[in-house]
Amino acid sequence: MTAPPGPALLAVDLGLRCGLARFGADGRLQWYRSQNLGTHARLKRAVPAVLQDASPLAWLVLEGGGPIADVWEREALRRALPVLRVAAEDWRHRLLYVREQRSGSQAKDAADGLARRVIEWSHAPRPTSLRHDAAEAILLGLWGALEVGWLSQVPAQVRR
Repeated sequence: MTAPPGPALLAVDLGLRCGLARFGADGRLQWYRSQNLGTHARLKRAVPAVLQDASPLAWLVLEGGGPIADVWEREALRRALPVLRVAAEDWRHRLLYVREQRSGSQAKDAADGLARRVIEWSHAPRPTSLRHDAAEAILLGLWGALEVGWLSQVPAQVRR
């Protein structure tokens, strides 16, 4: 997938099956997908290509930690790419209502609906199905766009 020109933010919902979402400097979602990397060895080989595919990048936003996050951070460091790392609870606190966060499954359902509104507001292609890792990457990217100042607030069309 070829990235549109201009600086962007890549949000990654970490895992061997990861969600990816690219946001432009205008704070709008440009593309999103779910990618199954299968094994840690395949992940290590794939990360440079994923970052190259999403380039040019100004930010990498990661949800989570551990050895998988370390692979992404090492490659970002090699490229002098700034990284924001956040726990799911932190971005959810900013974007979801408390009542939507009572359980993990409730938060994932709420994330799906909100991610679909981000897709619509951004005029990104509508999904035939939206995997939860891609939906969470979209919201992680929205959180990142707010954190780095590309958006001053959640757009009114996205708010419920």
